[in-house]
Formats: sequence, structure tokens, C-alpha cells
Amino acid sequence: MTFFADIMAATFRNATPLVYGTVGETYTERAGILNLGVEGTMYAGAFFGFAVAYHTGDPWIGLLGAIIVGLMAGALMALMTVTLGANQHVSGLGLTIVLIGISEFANRLMFTGSTLARIEPMPLWDPLAGLGPIGTIANQYGLTYIGFFVVVPISWWVLMKTPLGLSIRAVGENPEAADVAGISVFRIRYIALMIGGALMAVGGAFITLAVLGTFTLDIIAGRGWVVIALVIFGRWRIFRGVLGALIFAAVYSLGLRLHITPGFEGIPNEIMLALPYVIVIVALALSGRNVPYPGAYLKPYRRS
Repeated sequence: MTFFADIMAATFRNATPLVYGTVGETYTERAGILNLGVEGTMYAGAFFGFAVAYHTGDPWIGLLGAIIVGLMAGALMALMTVTLGANQHVSGLGLTIVLIGISEFANRLMFTGSTLARIEPMPLWDPLAGLGPIGTIANQYGLTYIGFFVVVPISWWVLMKTPLGLSIRAVGENPEAADVAGISVFRIRYIALMIGGALMAVGGAFITLAVLGTFTLDIIAGRGWVVIALVIFGRWRIFRGVLGALIFAAVYSLGLRLHITPGFEGIPNEIMLALPYVIVIVALALSGRNVPYPGAYLKPYRRS
């Protein structure tokens, strides 16, 4: 039971940045825009969130800084793909390269020295302390609780039950019809990309502000690309995407735990690290066939 509880607790922690990123990318892709800038946006959120927290002494202010950076990243992506009509693949990859480059350059300017800059990370919330394995599983960061019990259900409700969500889905399926109905395609896509960018940045900031309390190069480690696969695996549905994030995190957490468990020392660490990515590829191959993409996916819109 202790082994199982440790794996479950680690699963929710490791899934948290993926959940924020997946929900954010679902917003953008529901609006018909493929944002390949997820990796860069999470990276920038991780660095600038940490930098603000380091200079203010408050990780929650750092989180606000990450959100602002994410909003700006989403607006920049919208400028390139919505206003200018640039290729979405090139724009997203360019955004990732630029944001990672800016973050690493700023990191060298701000934190050069012999000692690694650190902050006091966000504390764990332990509402069920003393309840054995259940208490172990419930011992999570505040952003994990907020992500699973606030962001996920509210995002589902916004996309499926509100006029804004209807507009996002309409713009993603048929922007011409949405425009005729009086919906501003440009405005809705800007909103979706900025909401998505803010959530992606929070996912990155979670790693530096809660888990590690510091920033290191390559800290996102490909999670942004996993997010894109999870959105397709989830078929642009919030809860399916979150389920995919939990599966990935469970396999990842199991691999890390087995690596330090007696009897499994002979398994190469590289296999353990690669296993969750292999699982994602297999799951995507099995579930990604005949997927009903949003009708206006990857298609720029111009009023005629």
C-alpha cells in the first residue's frame, strides 16, 4: 500500500504541468489554431515565474509573472497566425525557439555565479495528514489541487456550456459561419490563444515555483511536445486529455520508483525514462486514427 500510495502521489505531481498545458492547448486548438509554442511558453513561464519570485521573495507573485508572460506569448502567437496569417507550424516552432533563447539569455544575465539561485518553494498541502496511504496521496501542492479541481472543471464548463466556449468551438469548426453569425473570429482566437498561453506558462512555473525551487536549463524536458500529443489523444476533450496526462505521469512515476527499488537495479535508466514517451506514441497511434479534427484546424481565416 505504501508503494502504491507513493506512485499515486507522484503521478498527480508529475501530471500537474501536463494538465495545465493540455487544457491550455485544448483552448487554442478548439479555436482552430495549432500552437507549437507550448514548449517555449512553458519554458518561459518556468524561468520568468522563478525570476519574479526570486526578486520579490513570493512564489505566488512569481506565478502572476508567469501568467503575464503566458498571456504575452499567446498574444504574439495570435499576432503571427491570426492577424498576419503566417504558417502555424513555422510560427509555433519559431515562438518556442525565441522564448527558450530569451529565457536562457536572461538566466545568464541574472543568475551567473558559482551558487545555484534558489527560492523557498510553495509548500505542500496536507489536508488528510495521518490517514495513512490516503494522506500520502493527498499530500500535494496547491497548484495541483487548483489544476485538477478548479481549472479542469471550469475549463470544461467554459468550453461546453458558455457563450464564449460556443464561440471558440464555432470559430474552430467554421469561421465563415461564425463570422456571418456576428462572432468576431479574430477576437475569439486571440482570447483562446491568450488563455491557452497563460495556462501553459502556469504549467511550466509549477516546476520551478513548487517542485524544485530553482531554474535549470532544459527544465521542461519535452513536456510541451507531450502536451500536443495528449490533446490529440484526448480528441480535443478536456477530461480525455487529463486522463492521458495521468497515464503518462503514472508510467513516468513508476519508472522513477522502480529505478530505486531493490530488484530492478539491472534495468537501464534510459529505458525507464523513455518508457512513458513510448506509451504516448503507442496510444497516439492507436487512438489517433480517424480522429475528427476541428473543421478549421490549421486554416487561416480572411474575411472576403
